[in-house]
Amino acid sequence: MRIGLLTEGGYPYVSGDARLWCDRLVRGLEQHEFDVYALSRSARQEDEGWVPLPSQVGRVRTAPLWTAEDDGVRYGRRARRRFADCYGELAAAVCATGGIGAEATPDAGTASEAGATSEADRFGSALYGLAELARDEGGLVGALRSETAVRALERACRARGALRTAREARVPELLTVAAHLERALRPLSLDWYEDDGLGSVDLCHAASGGPAALPGLVARHFSGVPLLVTEYGVQLRTHYLTAGDAAPAVRALLAAFHGRLAAEIYRRAAVITSGNSHARRWQERCGADRDKLRTVYPGMEAARFAEVGEAPECVDPDTLVWVGRIEPTKDLVSLLHAFAEVRKEEPKTRLRIVGTPSGAEGTAYLAHCKALAAQLFPDEAEGPHAVGRNPVAFEEIGGPEAPTLAEAYAGGAVAVLSSVVEGFPIGLVEAMFCGRATVSTDVGAVVEVIGGTGLVVPPRNPRALAEACVALLRDPERRARLGAAARARALELFTVEQNTAAFHGIYLEIVSQCPVRRVVLDATGEPLPFGDPAEAHVPGRWTDPAARVAARGGPGWATGRPPVRAGGPVPATEGAR
Repeated sequence: MRIGLLTEGGYPYVSGDARLWCDRLVRGLEQHEFDVYALSRSARQEDEGWVPLPSQVGRVRTAPLWTAEDDGVRYGRRARRRFADCYGELAAAVCATGGIGAEATPDAGTASEAGATSEADRFGSALYGLAELARDEGGLVGALRSETAVRALERACRARGALRTAREARVPELLTVAAHLERALRPLSLDWYEDDGLGSVDLCHAASGGPAALPGLVARHFSGVPLLVTEYGVQLRTHYLTAGDAAPAVRALLAAFHGRLAAEIYRRAAVITSGNSHARRWQERCGADRDKLRTVYPGMEAARFAEVGEAPECVDPDTLVWVGRIEPTKDLVSLLHAFAEVRKEEPKTRLRIVGTPSGAEGTAYLAHCKALAAQLFPDEAEGPHAVGRNPVAFEEIGGPEAPTLAEAYAGGAVAVLSSVVEGFPIGLVEAMFCGRATVSTDVGAVVEVIGGTGLVVPPRNPRALAEACVALLRDPERRARLGAAARARALELFTVEQNTAAFHGIYLEIVSQCPVRRVVLDATGEPLPFGDPAEAHVPGRWTDPAARVAARGGPGWATGRPPVRAGGPVPATEGAR
């Protein structure tokens, strides 16, 4: 089948989110053809280029989400009225009470649910109205930046029944929100939805929610293409975690918009997959139907950890190891204080912190942690003539002490995770592949991943973390049992093979239950019976060259376009910017 893979800030670019699992998915499902539709996040990401693409990638089309030049489209009176009506409805749905995160009274009951459904329908109708306007007029960029948009947003905030925080929004805050909505709605103006684009695929697979899934919603609306949404990190949760510095009115309005968009994506998707039960609970809270939800764990390369996992004799029995990206959410400060307690019980123990800082904030945090380590643990020497050294070592992958990721885990008897915020703990799974006993904080999907094969303690509790580490350092047999059990669990649940097999089954399930109904038209524009047989989906030319394809129930403009061919792949360089 032909899959339209939708990404934002990731695959096929060298850097970004979801790059690795998308690449593994495409390479693992070589029996399918993939067209990649990618939204980039920055000029730097575009300059870094793409990863090498396998032969099953037929085409790549890209668009910048970080910038949009004025499209030069000037609306007539009727188009301006259409835009004002659609954008006004969208803003009213965003500002209305009863969205995701709104409080409900205990006796609201059915009335509250009916109101939420009504506002969801209102938001969806307005969203698709804007998409149709963009298709008919050639774009939305200028209109979304216009004074009309800001005034419509202001009216919605001042209307009766609007969010209390929204009613307090001032002009600068309204301008900020309008700019964010313009950026989020840029995919509506793309030319990806014609019958030789997303309208020709059998399935759209969005690699995340939010803007990445928006083209899938439009393709479903115009051409009936089913949508699969995969979220290893829920977009709405990410917004809550990153919008802390904004003004209260801005936070409230953007949270309401992202909540409405998430609810619409979940409502229209055929299947929704999450990487763990933690993300799944967020999806349910945002309105996802339980019958549509599937859990598909991320697939990771197990082979590079095989040598370490099968050779426990390389373990240093007196060393704790932490591996990951250095940033405040990893709470290395608590880890260092916990290690101070460990040293009181086991003076020979050493701690290796292996990782690189994430951005400027991570660099400052690393400097703080090094200063704290120097204060807590003065350099020690084994004798009067030996050179002293600190029991805490800060290292990077590729250095002399940790040439590879696997060797970093091999250098410790116990792997430690001290995070206060965590989605799917990739570093924990890597330690499990290496057969290491683990001590982790109870955050995110940690308990689900560990499954009884390691010790779990509360976050921000250095004493509990220290006691668990000491318990494993003093019991080598228990360490070996837990490490073996952890490795077996990781090989069963978290490999690339299980991930690709799960998505292959979901693809077949969706296409069998939600096939795209296409009508083949002859040269006179009349429907051609049996013009779209099963053979048309096999590489090769099986259909009449004079026939052209349009989605049943699709827009009239589709019938004038070139036919959808089942021929050879289009070069992957097409559409690259």
